[in-house]
Amino acid sequence: MTPLLYDELVPWYFLIDPPGDHADEATWYGDTLERATSLRPETLLELGSGAGNNALYLRSRFRCTLSDVSPKMLELSRAQNPECEHIEADMRTLRLGRTFDAVFIHDAISYMTTRADLRAALATAFAHTKPGGVAVIAPDQMSDTFEEHTALHEGHDATRALRCLEWDWDPDPHDERFRVEYAFLLRDGRELRAVHDGHDEGLFSRETWLGLLTEVGFRPQLAPRPLDDGGLEHLLLALRP
Repeated sequence: MTPLLYDELVPWYFLIDPPGDHADEATWYGDTLERATSLRPETLLELGSGAGNNALYLRSRFRCTLSDVSPKMLELSRAQNPECEHIEADMRTLRLGRTFDAVFIHDAISYMTTRADLRAALATAFAHTKPGGVAVIAPDQMSDTFEEHTALHEGHDATRALRCLEWDWDPDPHDERFRVEYAFLLRDGRELRAVHDGHDEGLFSRETWLGLLTEVGFRPQLAPRPLDDGGLEHLLLALRP
């Protein structure tokens, strides 16, 4: 079942996830992709591209092909990235019959909630990475560092306003998934409504990530990305021999 955030609530999406918030991280992704390979990467496939917020910045560095399973999210992306190729597809099964210098998977990879689904998505990335090319993968969480937390999101435009409480928690520490609960208050003019949207996401160890990437054919490593609070986010860099 598609989460409401990527279906019914798509008209509100940019109020919770503004494109401008992605400039710094997209620059890091682009720099990392370019440094990781002796190729001069020119083409990029993004799996699970969503509204195209990272592509908004990456498109000046690469010729981007963007794929997502949600047609409504692809509509948002087409509006802000009209020069990019867009494909509606599931990252577990997509096969385009061509390869790219770089493959990028942002937080959409977190919706792979079983090892079989995760392996299938990573195999898709490998199948579309040119020999000598590179993939960067950015899961929301890894089990080694997971901590329950909450966050408040706010946004508004000329006629609407949004407040959202996000709560990440792990109902069963013995399985490989966690929950993200979103409690939305949505105001449109004088009308106010409340919406709850729950997301199941995968929670795998670094060892599992590195093992599955190796199993599908990559040479993987952890790639630390500095955060604004001085911490590090450990993402995954995978080279295709």
